[in-house]
Amino acid sequence: MKLQSPQREIYGKERMTALQAQRFAQEIAFAPVVFQVARLMIKFGIFGLLDGQKKGLTMNEIIEQTNLSPYAVQVLLESSLTAGTVLLQENRFVLSKAGWFLIHDEMVEVNMNFNHDVNYLGMFNLEESLLNGKPEGLKVFGSWSTVYEALSQLPEEVQKSWFGFDHYYSDNSFEQALKIVFSNCPKTLLDVGGNTGRWASQCVQYSDTVHVTIMDLPQQLEMMRRQTKDIKGADRIHGYPANVLDENVAFPEGFEIIWMSQFLDCFSEGEIISILTRAAASMNGESKLYIMETFWDRQRFETASYCLAQISLYFTAIANGNSKMYHSEDMKRCVHEAGLDIETIHDGLGLGHSIMVCKKVIK
Repeated sequence: MKLQSPQREIYGKERMTALQAQRFAQEIAFAPVVFQVARLMIKFGIFGLLDGQKKGLTMNEIIEQTNLSPYAVQVLLESSLTAGTVLLQENRFVLSKAGWFLIHDEMVEVNMNFNHDVNYLGMFNLEESLLNGKPEGLKVFGSWSTVYEALSQLPEEVQKSWFGFDHYYSDNSFEQALKIVFSNCPKTLLDVGGNTGRWASQCVQYSDTVHVTIMDLPQQLEMMRRQTKDIKGADRIHGYPANVLDENVAFPEGFEIIWMSQFLDCFSEGEIISILTRAAASMNGESKLYIMETFWDRQRFETASYCLAQISLYFTAIANGNSKMYHSEDMKRCVHEAGLDIETIHDGLGLGHSIMVCKKVIK
């Protein structure tokens, strides 16, 4: 496995003293507790009360302003104090830098909601998922093979956090991605795994002439039609119902662009090769296939690599049991095995996306 900077420098050497490592080990052991305490400090408004209070608040002042019991406030504050999200100065509690990020960083909010509503209960079955190669944690919501079949039927709060997570990361890349994809003014685009039509909506509003066909499961297309029916250009968004995991399902031909955004991370390497091979079969020498993913090894900041590596376990326990956030070299190998060449890679889009621009190998 090859790493680029800064990951190469960070992951190749010990970063902690023995005492720091011992402390970190305990933080891991109590991570579920600390997570829930931080979530409740936000929900109950305690972090919010402390925000901007340079002199802080006493415990009694916090009790009075939250209407929580003295016991509840005390255990939450003591946990937060030792975790480092609040400080104690002259018997007054002050918000720490970590506490500030917990309430002001939108990405933290999105990740916390996703982990609490979508992942938390199911992660208890991570071991079972790894051993069986199936998303055993998904059973906390019902009996489905993958989360994608379940999306339209999941509890409202779970759907909200799932789509909030998915859209937050993709939406921040769309503006730059549109400029790349439409640099040659394509008229036809196949959006594979287009979900609720978020990208398709952007495309038909960006270009007055493009027609976008979304290739996805029938239930996803129903959600897409509800989401896009009132937007400008909705008449140029079409549906193509298909299960791309079925190796007998061919891709429709005649598209100038095939677009796969945050899609291939939903599949194992074998499944990716199958999907890309069938996509390549539908392409001609002028067609282009665009793969937009957040490759954990191509991130500018190490924190992003950390987050992406942890998100992989959502796929293991909840989504499908066999996919992950990929290292770019693994994706390159799949692309080449499918009979495609990589023309170029655009990095640094939005919150850490890359776009691989691929063309068919003509023999």
